[in-house]
Amino acid sequence: MEKEIESYGLNQHCTLILEEYREKLPVYEHMLQVVRKELEQMLRDNGLYITALETRIKEEKSLAGKLELKGGKYRSLSDITDILGTRIITFYSDDVDKISALVDRLFTVDWQNSVDKRKMHELDSFGYNSLHYVCRIPKQLYEDPNMPEINELRFEVQMRTALQHVWATMNHDTGYKTGVEVPREYIRSLNRLAGMLELADEQFSTIRREITDYRRQVQALVVSGRFEEVPLNGDTFRSYLEIKPFNNLLNRIAAINQAEIHRSSAMPYLPILQRLEFKTLGDVEKLKEEYSEDAYQLALYQIGNTNLDIISSTLAIQDLLVVYILELGGGERGLELMFNRLHGPSEYNIVRARRLVETAKKLPFMHKPRL
Repeated sequence: MEKEIESYGLNQHCTLILEEYREKLPVYEHMLQVVRKELEQMLRDNGLYITALETRIKEEKSLAGKLELKGGKYRSLSDITDILGTRIITFYSDDVDKISALVDRLFTVDWQNSVDKRKMHELDSFGYNSLHYVCRIPKQLYEDPNMPEINELRFEVQMRTALQHVWATMNHDTGYKTGVEVPREYIRSLNRLAGMLELADEQFSTIRREITDYRRQVQALVVSGRFEEVPLNGDTFRSYLEIKPFNNLLNRIAAINQAEIHRSSAMPYLPILQRLEFKTLGDVEKLKEEYSEDAYQLALYQIGNTNLDIISSTLAIQDLLVVYILELGGGERGLELMFNRLHGPSEYNIVRARRLVETAKKLPFMHKPRL
């Protein structure tokens, strides 16, 4: 072991730090497990989605290289804060700030040695952006009487976006690893790229905020009942379904046989509504208002003489569309196309469409003047 240490060519002071590293390696390994577990739980509890959570302990060879270059600035191993390092890579720059606030609540942050490199650029410069916290594990979070150093040794938490990570990786590979001074024209190109990535980061966050604001506005319109102002799309239809707009019709149908209602999503009916040129939620409301009685009569004729005691919650919107398609003159083919889109093409869809048309012929709505 002594021979291996001497092979690094370090002075006595740095060799002692390296020996201390070897002695405390089990502590760092235990810290890594605790830190990773707590960070994963923190992210889950707060519903935060990230692109990566990386944890590592600095390898002995890497530490020896650091000591060779900067060993004089460290009094002991505890002065080196990145033996244990964690990196959280987010999708959006806004999430870096959210996660940093949570990390502050989770661990004890050494503010004097923590750095926000996002704020270190001049107005006309771009480059490495990342938030670095130097932390300790507080005793109220975790402690081990057999390993008291676990609450004393510091570790680093880096927080950055995916694009900031791309920049850091590329800049490190192109600018530092070769050991050759990079010509100015290449530095200029790298800076231009850094500016583009920084702008892209800002735009992604801006777009997400605008989409979130839009969804909130739509939800408010849905709750207020101003359906004619709400365009029909995936987000708006999902919000609309949350207020259970077909429940009155569904409960009437279920009461025919005192049937139990099995809950299923009506989202698959969205493309059918769009194909029928429904443009707003107001159009869906008109469908419900104008065709509910006919849809109920269709359901009454379908299941009234059966022992069916479980129905799907989508039966209401299905029968509304069946009546609508038949009154428009869509006939068997129109119903077959609807079932094909819902369940995939099959011979059963043809049979089902034919039976529905035969049933509907016996009901008054099929004898109304066509729209």
